[in-house]
Amino acid sequence: MTIAIKAVVVLVLFAIIASLASGAVYLIRDRSNSRRVVRALTLRVALSVTLFLALVVLVATGVLEPNTPFRH
Repeated sequence: MTIAIKAVVVLVLFAIIASLASGAVYLIRDRSNSRRVVRALTLRVALSVTLFLALVVLVATGVLEPNTPFRH
């Protein structure tokens, strides 16, 4: 089960990076008053906040455990 959750987290991270890249491309190429940059960056922020909240909930419920290398 944790492998599936980790895979989803990695996929969401790739989606965040893709949204950031598309926002950069739209920023460079669009010369008009297009709202594509705003939409791409809004999507990135929404994905980032959602991922953060999901990770907080998963750690708080014990589904995921943080990696603590100095545990005794």
